[in-house]
Amino acid sequence: MTSGGIALWVAVLSTPVLIRWLLRHNIGQHIREDGPRVHIAKAGTPTMGGICIVAAVVGGYLVAHGVPGVTFSRSGALVLLAIAGAAVIGFADDWIKVRHRRSLGLNKRTKFGAQIALGLTFSLLGVYWAHASTTLSFTRYDSVGLHMGTAAWVVWATLIIAGSANAVNLTDGLDGLAAGSSTFCFACLAIIGYWQYRHFAIYHVADALDLALAAVALAGACLGFLWWNAAPARIFMGDTGSLAIGSGLAGLCLLMNLDLLLVVIGGLFVIETLSVVIQVVSYRLFHRRVFKMAPLHHHFELMDWPETTVIVRFWILAGLFAALGLGIFYGDFLSVGAL
Repeated sequence: MTSGGIALWVAVLSTPVLIRWLLRHNIGQHIREDGPRVHIAKAGTPTMGGICIVAAVVGGYLVAHGVPGVTFSRSGALVLLAIAGAAVIGFADDWIKVRHRRSLGLNKRTKFGAQIALGLTFSLLGVYWAHASTTLSFTRYDSVGLHMGTAAWVVWATLIIAGSANAVNLTDGLDGLAAGSSTFCFACLAIIGYWQYRHFAIYHVADALDLALAAVALAGACLGFLWWNAAPARIFMGDTGSLAIGSGLAGLCLLMNLDLLLVVIGGLFVIETLSVVIQVVSYRLFHRRVFKMAPLHHHFELMDWPETTVIVRFWILAGLFAALGLGIFYGDFLSVGAL
């Protein structure tokens, strides 16, 4: 609880300081011209609030290790590295936007290339430094039983890191949507991490407790930031925050042997990403749009749903997906215990 509590208060107290600094320097969000018209009023809202999220995560994680018996681990450090690395990529993207006063930041190739480089760094360190399991996993290292080998797992983990980062980035389109949804995911992972720590003989995750602390810190940071990011948002997290959150989510699942369960726990992010894929494929092949606009949350906005209605209903979906993931994990535990 120390990790999450510290992270929450760091986010709550540091965010208004950042808001005032950004306003004083006239650093605000530029709204894409082809987006919903109601978003025009949000132009100029301070952005890059992800700086506070990352600071809160690091602060909460480090302070928690002041408690006797809690030790640092390579896996925990690697998750923080993934978060910080993704935040740097996102910050570069956000800075270009505000510097050139446009809604476009890094070009797609540069941004994706940087994400792949981060993913490769994470996966290689995961194998050779943190000694991550290279089996394809669902609820535990042996739940699927497919040994991928080092090379295949490195490619797999790299794609998971990049894919998860972009999925959360796509979801970050409404006030508080990504921050609130992510809180459910990280709370779920914190519970799972502690359970893995208590039942090491089943899960064989040596650094489970430290990974749980990182998850709690992420949950607290997202929740604290949500205080200022909830509609009407006083600040946006920007790519600095969304890429960091997505990379942290993927990193935790990969090191906790929950590769495939990530699809369930982060089900809302998967749906949002699929809506974009479906829209692009449909338009290019059939020159028709399935949705009024993608990602999916914009579709409902254009159906005249109030923004807060879309946000709360998507939060409910995110919470249900996280609960389903936790239920699947616990159900598997019961089945293992019965054997």
